[in-house]
Order: sequence, then structure tokens, then C-alpha cells
Amino acid sequence: MRMSDAFLDEAARLLGPKGWTTDAELMEPWLTDWRGRFTGKAFGMASPASTEELAALVRLCAKHKVPLVPQGGNSGMSGGATPSPAGTEIIVSMRRMNRIIAINNADRTAICEAGVILQTLHEKASEHSLRFPLTLGGKGSATIGGLISTNAGGTQVLRHGSMRALVLGIEAVLADGSVLDLLTPLKKDNRGFDLKQLLIGSEGTLGLVTTATVKLEPAMAGRCVIWAGTRSLHDARAVLLLFESAAGAMLEGFEVLPQHSLEAVLAYSPAARAPLAGKHEWHILVELVANDGDTASRLPEIAENLLAKALERDLIVDATIAANEDQAERLWLLRETISPAERAIGPAMQHDISVPVDKMPAFVEAIVPLIEARWAGTRAVCFGHLGDGNVHFHVIAPPGADRVLWEAHDGKAISAQVHDMVSAWGGSISAEHGIGQLKRDELARLADPAMLATMRAVKQAMDPAGLLNPGKLI
Repeated sequence: MRMSDAFLDEAARLLGPKGWTTDAELMEPWLTDWRGRFTGKAFGMASPASTEELAALVRLCAKHKVPLVPQGGNSGMSGGATPSPAGTEIIVSMRRMNRIIAINNADRTAICEAGVILQTLHEKASEHSLRFPLTLGGKGSATIGGLISTNAGGTQVLRHGSMRALVLGIEAVLADGSVLDLLTPLKKDNRGFDLKQLLIGSEGTLGLVTTATVKLEPAMAGRCVIWAGTRSLHDARAVLLLFESAAGAMLEGFEVLPQHSLEAVLAYSPAARAPLAGKHEWHILVELVANDGDTASRLPEIAENLLAKALERDLIVDATIAANEDQAERLWLLRETISPAERAIGPAMQHDISVPVDKMPAFVEAIVPLIEARWAGTRAVCFGHLGDGNVHFHVIAPPGADRVLWEAHDGKAISAQVHDMVSAWGGSISAEHGIGQLKRDELARLADPAMLATMRAVKQAMDPAGLLNPGKLI
């Protein structure tokens, strides 16, 4: 289907040469998701520079019945920002809307546009002795709008929550081109539905987030990073409970990874070094944080006391405490390098799952041997955020497997089995990466029918023509 010349002319006039292109070469980098799983087509790419331009564009799309796919840093994990192969959609890039409008030290908030890069917000907040307490491996490309649309998590959810907890206000353009202004943060507001929360995690299917008011925290006065080896995930869970009880709000991160993941990182990165002597079934990475100087000065002592208690209870075998910031960063880099290190091994089915926190050790013990026994030659590996019940469950293909064939046949069946078991344990098939197009059919297969019906009714009410990010989520 050829798009009408009228729409193309109006879009070009509205956005100008900086904001509109149909050049295939310029669009090409944005037609494939960063994992390389989905590739689509688009007959145009819009890059509005303001809420007003975006609202006018959406009204134009509504008039001509043109579907649109919003896109931030194109760093999503589920294909939620990739157009379909049909070529009937336009990409709406939010990357030009990248202003940090204000940072308020008094109430510790920032107002920023959807295209602001996460790392940029970190750096700007730091200039005000504040911080935005959400980070992840893709912080150099992920945008605030994208993080909101997928309700992103990361390594600090244990203390600060996901984007749902950090977004205090939102401005968004709805499907008819109207602007919903909920930017002002109110601690108490009982005027009906919380539309802000409805938009968070909706993956651009209900509206396009243009600006957000986000919560900031005081800059860290100090931190202490610990690496420990333990015999089992059950022991790691016991260490988590011990640290939560004794450290309270100082406990900001609690990650776990198996020996296999550490070895993969060591093989992948020549500069990487094992933190501990010998091998351990599981490794624990802990971050303690202090907001004041007095507590910061006591962090090493607090960490030593916590480790002493864990050793007394025979919960850990060995441990080390980072002596400085460089060592702390090196420990975190080991964790952040797991995904590229495992990709270097070969193809894998990657599952972003969660179950109730107290059930995670038993879940992993149950599912790993079942998967490896049924699918000969595979290796099931779990790592991630034990403190919030979210682990990344990767099933690595047998050596020498052809990626395309394996993923299309055994890989697809493996994912279905993993999702079946997650659902049976009362968990979620998407803990922090969203549904996109990767898990859309699985959500339809496994989700509660009443939940799906409600989501579809909301979509129909807010986007009756189905023009906002079609084919994603529901």
C-alpha cells in the first residue's frame, strides 16, 4: 500500500527536514531491534522537537489512519519499538525531545523530556548533588520515555522500586492528538483513575509519553560493594534476609550469579579477574549505600560485621569488600558483562521472569534440571536481582547449534515450557523488559482472561483506531 501524497506532504511541512525523512538509508539503523530478533519496514520516520509538534503529528496520523511506532534509544529487549514488516507504519523517534527542563533541589525532582538519555540524567542530577536511583547496562542509550513505557527496573529496585515508583508526573499525547498533562506531582490526589500509572508500562499502546517528573535522591555520601561465594541459592536468600534485617535502607542492591556466568565473563573479557579464590556454586554481589558522611565512614565496618554473621551461620564460604571505587566498579562490571559474555558462547533463549521472592531458590532448583534433562546439550543459567524476585533465565543452545533453526524450533518450545512453569509458580513472564512483540502471544496464552479482557477494553477506549504501536503488548 502506497501512503497518500497528501500525508507525506503534510508531514514534511509540519516537521521540516530535521523532523521528517523517508530516506531508506537514514531509517535503516532504526528498523531492527538491538538484539537482532526483529526487523521491520517504515515508509517514514518522524522526529518531533516538541510536544506541540508531536500532538500535531498524531492528529495528522489520526486523520489519514497512519499507524505509528514510538521509539527512544531502540535498546528494548522485546521488540516493542520495531515496526512490522508490512511497511505501513511510521517510526516516531523521541530522540530530539531531549531537554532536562528543570531540576528542583527543594523537592528532589527532575522534569525531563522523553528523549533524555538515562546517563545524561545521572550526570545532570549529580551536578546538583542528587541522583536518579535507577541504572542498567544500557544507560548510555536508554531514554526516559522508553524506561517509562516498559516500566524498567534494573539493579536498584530492591530499595527504590521500578519506574512506577520513580515517576511522579507525566505528560503524554493521546491517540486523538490531545495532550494529557499530569506533570505536577501530588502526594494525595483522589480524582478517579491514576492515568499516570496506566501509561507506565503500556509500551506506547495507549499514549506517547513526552515529558516526565521523576523522583531524585540525595547523592551518595559513600557506598560499599561486597562479593561473596556461597553453596546454594537458598543460602544466598538467607544472606539477603540477614542483610535486609541488619542493614535496612542501606541495602541498595543484591545480585546473584552462578559460577558458569562468572567463568563466561572471565573468558570473554581479558581484563576481568575472579574476585575470590576457588570456585563457588553461587556468587553474591551486594551494594550498601549511605546518604550522610557519618554513616558512609562506618560502611566498611558494617559490611565486615554483616559478613562475620553470615560466616558464623555458614551461609557464605568466602568474601571480599571493594577497597575503593575502582574495585567497586570492577565488581559491578563482572555482573554487567554477563549478557554479552553468554552471547559470545552461542545462541540462547533469554527469559526475563519473576516469581515471589521467597520461592525463587526452590523455583530455580526445580526448573534447571527439568530443562537440561528434556533438552539434551542445553545449559540453563540463572542470574539477576534476587532481592526483588527477578532473575534472567537463559537456556544456552547445544554447542554448534544453528541459531535460526534452533531458536525457531527447540528454542520456542523451551520458552513455552519456561513460561508454563513460571505461571504455575505464580510468577510473571516479563519482570522488567516488557512484552513488546516477543512475548505478545505468550501473554495471550497464559494471562488471566479477565486481565486480558480489561487491557483490551482500555486499548479500545483510548485508541479505537489501533494506530498506537500496533501489534505490541496486546
